[in-house]
Order: sequence, then structure tokens, then C-alpha cells
Amino acid sequence: MPNLLTLAASIGLLLSLAGHSGSSAAEPTMTKVNAQATSLQVSGQISPLRALRQEQVLRQVRIEKRVIVRISPQREPSPQGLLAQLPRQALTARYEERKMDKCLPVEGIAGVQTGSGNRLLLFLRDQRIITLNLEKACRARDFYSGFYVERSDDGNLCVRRDQLHSRSGAKCEVERMRQLVAVND
Repeated sequence: MPNLLTLAASIGLLLSLAGHSGSSAAEPTMTKVNAQATSLQVSGQISPLRALRQEQVLRQVRIEKRVIVRISPQREPSPQGLLAQLPRQALTARYEERKMDKCLPVEGIAGVQTGSGNRLLLFLRDQRIITLNLEKACRARDFYSGFYVERSDDGNLCVRRDQLHSRSGAKCEVERMRQLVAVND
């Protein structure tokens, strides 16, 4: 398809230049395009095949679609941050980690809070709390101001696939994802 486009463009250029070939010989310089156009004329006719063979400049255009999503902690006056939004009985309850799917929709994440070691707490719009374990070399405190994640085709944040980028420059892969569930004593 690009060869056909190149051929059509070359023919159009040559035909437009052929119409101007009757210019005066008093012109001091001849441009490269005019020189090529006159060399391509064979007894008054233009050879498109010769034009195509001589002008085989390949140009490529690359278009990338890239969307970066920023997840930031919500600014609350309370020192406990996002945990303060939970009901009082939920704060006194004991939590247990439960297995969940390996992927989570990015649009469902309402905020993030750092945990201990290499753990982050994600607060979802549907009132669930998810813990993310990052790579061993990563520290959760690098993500105190949130993180960036590149939006994938499916719109999910997945274990062992996606990387979280902190504002300080750290890049960490998600190693494990668990849901925190209140346990009744």
C-alpha cells in the first residue's frame, strides 16, 4: 500500500512539474526536483516507473496510544486518612486477608495508603480494601504520594504483569493482591 501511495505522489509531482517545464532558460539554478523531472522525461513523456525506481525514500509514521492513570491518596484532615471513612465497628473489627482474582479494575480504585514494608492499601469505590504486596526490593513509603500505572488494554491492574510507578521514580511490579475482610469474633 505505501508503494502505491509513493507512486501516485510521484506521478502527481511529475505531472505538475511537467506543466512548468516551459520556463525560461535564464533561471540561474535548477532545483533537484526540476532536475529529476527533466531527466525522467523521455521524448516529452514522463515515465512513472523510472520515477518510482529513482525515488524510493521510505518514511514511516508510528502512532502510539498511551494512557497513564494516577492513583493518589485522598487528602483528609484526619490522621488515619482513608481508614477514618470506615464505620466505627469496622475499625475495631479484626481483618483477615482472603484470596481474590489476580486482576482488579483500575477505575474502581478510589485511593491508596502506604502500609508497612512493601505493602500498599488500596481503597476501592465499592468500599472494599485490597492489599498489594510489591517486589521485595520495593518500599511502600516510596508511594506515599500515590502512584502511576499505565492503562492496559483490558483496563485492569494485574499481579505479575503491571508495574506501579511512584512520583519519586521507583518502579515496582505487583507481586500479590489480597482482599481484607472483617472477621466477626
